[in-house]
This record gives sequence, C-alpha cells and structure tokens, in this order.
Amino acid sequence: PFYYVLQSLDPLPMHGPELGVQADDIDVPEMDEEPKQEVLENKDVVVQQVHIDGLGRTKEDLLTYEISDIFQAKNLIDVMRKSHEARQKLLRLGIFRKVEVVIDTSRGEDALPNGLDVTFEVTELRRMTGSYNTMVGNNEGSMVLGLKLPNVLGRAEKLTFQFSYGTKETSYGLSFFKPQPGNFERNITLNVYKVTGQFPWSSLRETDRGISAELSFPVWKTSQTLKWEGVWRELGCLARTASFPIREESGHSLKSSLSHAMVIDTRNSSILPRKGGLLKIHQELAGYTGGDASFLKEDFEIQLNKTLFWDSVLSASLWGGLLLPIGDKPTSIADRFYLGGPTSIRGFSMYSMGPQSEGDYLGGEAYWAGGLHLYTPLPFRPGMGGFGDLFRTHFFLNAGNLCNLNYGEGPQAHLKKLAECIRWSYGLGIVLRLGNIARLELNYCIPMGVQSGDR
Repeated sequence: PFYYVLQSLDPLPMHGPELGVQADDIDVPEMDEEPKQEVLENKDVVVQQVHIDGLGRTKEDLLTYEISDIFQAKNLIDVMRKSHEARQKLLRLGIFRKVEVVIDTSRGEDALPNGLDVTFEVTELRRMTGSYNTMVGNNEGSMVLGLKLPNVLGRAEKLTFQFSYGTKETSYGLSFFKPQPGNFERNITLNVYKVTGQFPWSSLRETDRGISAELSFPVWKTSQTLKWEGVWRELGCLARTASFPIREESGHSLKSSLSHAMVIDTRNSSILPRKGGLLKIHQELAGYTGGDASFLKEDFEIQLNKTLFWDSVLSASLWGGLLLPIGDKPTSIADRFYLGGPTSIRGFSMYSMGPQSEGDYLGGEAYWAGGLHLYTPLPFRPGMGGFGDLFRTHFFLNAGNLCNLNYGEGPQAHLKKLAECIRWSYGLGIVLRLGNIARLELNYCIPMGVQSGDR
C-alpha cells in the first residue's frame, strides 16, 4: 500500500479535485467574507526533513541516494510524485518487505509555514530467506531449492545459493550480487557453479564446473553486461549407441572466455507483449585468456510487436548466429548452435535438425530463424474481462536453417548455403498466459521443408 497523511496544513480552505479534497469537506472558521479558495497542489512547499523509520542492519548512506530527489520538490503534487518514485527505488533494492510513506507538516523551532516532513516506514527482510518451487519449460521440469541472504553487508548486497534437480539437468551454484549505491543498474555479480545436463538429441552428457564475474551497467537506453567465465567441461556419452563423432568429442576441456551482451527491451510484457520491441546482441571470445577452446561467437535476436484491430497483436521475430573457429582446432559440440522445437521452429523435435551422425545431432556453426505470429482473442470472447482474457488464439509461421560453413568460400557462398534447404512450419493453437512468468501453448503444427535426418 502507498498512502499519504496530510496533517495540520495552513487553515486555508483546500480545493483539489486530483486529491479528492474539497473545501466543503473541511471545517473552516466562520468569516465575514467568503474565503479565497487555494489550489492545494499548486501551493509552494519546502521539504525540510526526510525520515526513514524501521532501519536495522541497513546503512543509511545507501538510502540517501534513493531519496535525495524529494528535496527538489516545489509543490505538494511534486512531493507526492517524488515520494512515490523514491518508494519504488527502495523496493527495487530487494532489502525491504514493505515501504509506506507519510507526508506531514514540519514541526519544531525551525519549521517553516510551508514546510513538509516526509517519513518512510520500512520493514526489512529477514536475514535469511528460503524458497522452494518447481519450474516447467523447454520440455523440461525441475525442482528448485533456494537460500538467500539479502542485504548481507548492509548496502543491498545479496548472497544466494540455489539447487536445481530436473529431468535433464541438475545444478547448484553460489552467487554474490553487489550494486553501486545510487545506481542500482550498475552492479557486479560473482558466481561459482556446477551444472550436469543430459542432451538426448545428441546422446551427450555434459558436466560444467565454473566461475564467472559479471559487470552490468546502463548506457543510454541499453543494458550492457561484460563477463569473464572460466569453466571446466567434461563431455561423455549418454548411451552405448552414441555415434563416433560424439565419442570423439568426449573428454575434458577448459574454456576461458570474455563476452559482451547488449539488450534494449521496450516491450510491455516478456510473455505476451502487445507493443514494443526487443534487441539482443551477444559476442563471446574464447582462447585469448587461456583454455583449450578458441573461437569467436556472435548471435542476435530481434522482436517487434504491434497491436492491430479487434484486439489482435502481430509479432515478428528474427534471430541468428555465427561461430568462427580461431586456429586449426575445430569447434566443440558444446559451443555450437542448435535449432528446432517449440522455442524456435515448431513442428520439429527439440534441437533435432541440421548436421547429424547416426541419429545424433551435432549442431552447426551458423544458423538463422524467424517467426511471424498473430495473436487474437478467443472466438466470441468467452470470459471477456476475466479468465477468458488469459487465453489467446495463435497463428504462426516459422522458418530457419542450421549448417556448417566453409570459411574459405566467402560471404556470398555462406549466404547461399544458409538459404538452401530451409525448414519451415505453420499452424495454429491456443496460448495460456500464466501471470507474468510463463506461457503454455497447445499448437497444431505442419512442418515443411523437412530434410533427410530431421526429426
């Protein structure tokens, strides 16, 4: 809840339709002449003090940055707006369970006639919190246990331990998050982790043990991330029937890489957006800081959403990537791209297209994929204004290709190869939005352009 308490302002009649306060609602001393009404929200005020009640282990210097703008307010409406913005910033820190705001007239010897005091009443999170949940996505289910120490050093730091046990992947990791005071978007994250995954489409089992350090910061309207990662990878066969290329890839390797990611996201929702766009660009360079792997990897994603007539939404997506080996050593199966399945080209099995050997899919060094989607309300709008609004009818067209390139042939030959043997599919279905965290699709797909070996 976010509310304001206005007390003992000057004994002047108040009139403010935006605040819901009328002069008739306030007892005013009788006067010979009708008092002049004053617009409360336009009255000049001065914020003299800002109090924060309820602090325990939180350092006050951290919060000074978040509330400083309130002192710049010139009128009551400005005070209320800046107080609301400061409340949102305090909640964003992830260290308070509840934040409430009280605005009152200034009191004391130094109080000005138009002075105001703003008080934030906060409730800190416990020193340690735990969580248990299940996740379903990308054709996999998992159980997740988490342990979090919020505000561990008093300046919005966070120490998190997470254990995940799934049908195809098991992992655990420890991370430390440290934001810059006054600029929450600029932060550092340190991670230590172990991940064991099974990839049945490749008859492959992979265990990664690694450490990483990330620096995130905003630049204009973009979110930038610089990352170093060192990971010890152990590859093995998932089944005795694994093909020879999979057996050849088995063994241990060490990857040390530097990467950069840029994101621009103006969508109103990441699950079923109605407007806005998304741009992701990612680069990874391995080999120059040590390790066995040596490559340059580039990939991108673009999404545009537009609201049309009859409450329908048109969405277009394009993504692609390129993996360039550095030196004579070939790229690893763990670094290549994969394509196919409900998250890329519907109608094909998960990651089951492109280069393969004896039914084991080996991935590719270049790919592209695109999608065109039309989301409309259910026919006749059942449950309109309620449960029915969570469902959408879905018409889609997906296309893409995955292959390996001969880097001595030149760009035109590369584009020609990516344009050959295009797989595509179309169909329709129903989409259910599960809050702002997930979506569930039931689709009827017709795959086209199927090549030999595709599943």
